[in-house]
Amino acid sequence: MKIITKFLLVLLVLFQSFAFATNISKPIAPKEFYLLVGTYTSGKSEGIYVYKFNSETGNYQAISIAKGLKNPAFLAISPNQKYVYSVGEFNNGGAVYAFEFDKTKGVLNQLSTQSANGSGPCHVAVDKTGKWVIVGNYGAGSLSVLPVESNGGVGAAIQTIQHEGKGVNETRQEKPHVHSINIAPNNVDVFVPDLGIDKIVTYQLDNTTGKLTAGNPPFTKVQDGTGPRHFTFHPNKKFAYVIQELSGEITGFHYQKGGLKAFQTISTLPADYTGGKSCADIHISPDGKFLYGSNRIHDSIAIYAIDPKTGKLTYITNQGVLGKKPRNFIIDPTGKFVLIANQDSDNITIFERDPIKGTLKSTGKEISVPNPVCLKMMNVD
Repeated sequence: MKIITKFLLVLLVLFQSFAFATNISKPIAPKEFYLLVGTYTSGKSEGIYVYKFNSETGNYQAISIAKGLKNPAFLAISPNQKYVYSVGEFNNGGAVYAFEFDKTKGVLNQLSTQSANGSGPCHVAVDKTGKWVIVGNYGAGSLSVLPVESNGGVGAAIQTIQHEGKGVNETRQEKPHVHSINIAPNNVDVFVPDLGIDKIVTYQLDNTTGKLTAGNPPFTKVQDGTGPRHFTFHPNKKFAYVIQELSGEITGFHYQKGGLKAFQTISTLPADYTGGKSCADIHISPDGKFLYGSNRIHDSIAIYAIDPKTGKLTYITNQGVLGKKPRNFIIDPTGKFVLIANQDSDNITIFERDPIKGTLKSTGKEISVPNPVCLKMMNVD
């Protein structure tokens, strides 16, 4: 009896191991997604462009354009994927546009427009309840909280917070320049990199009232003159990373209890590069194994492997983007493709990603779009 029991236990363990291995090796089902492209309309762009993107083939199809907007540069999608929010980036003011997204037709229907309560809004985010939109005003050095109304539109700002100070770079850091709004997975901690004052300013969001209060600590200082810009959380929720526009570097942090503790700063450029520096965007692959950052003057994507235990980055290579001034980029939800918005060459180049090595290979496909700035994807159904 004991021998039979042991034999059955061994069979059970083998069966469970096989089932687990089968489960984790099962690929993510390829599917179509909507691709939304925010642009600057100072050139030939007509507004926000909508495409369908196939995550199996890398093919795309033009669907619609939301017109009549001024510089709808950066976009955010509501948690339920019913609504889309965009900045209206004006030098002498700024707006937040709200849209309902019709998935059956792939069309954006404008719901409302509200003041951003500051000039040059460059980034927008929606909290995880879908009730609050937070916009970062680069020109004014401020951020504003706008309530989401019952129909998905936005109401007038209920709070605007003005940053103070300046940095060591007299040309670029003459005053605060809020560059992105990053709401933590807990929907409480909000991290706001300010390029002008070399700080990642921290807030706590009350998702009942929408009000922001100072975090603990109220900010994390980065090295003088680095110019923190975009920010991302690792899928394990233990690490966070900021890309620094002026110094061309990425700094990694341990994230815990609302605070950030730096553990590494690494260049986004090859060791022998001596040209200008201007980083923009940063993303982590869905599996958490690789980090990517864009360089606008070097016209490349820097690629790193992430140590799963420490979060430290190991440089792999820089991939040329086959375009000029890669502003924003996106890794599709399956992790198979990377799409890069090249602002000055009016194209979005499509690369296939090696899931083992993290490297990128051009598919030879690209989307022609005037002045692309921001890329977002959502499910078709």
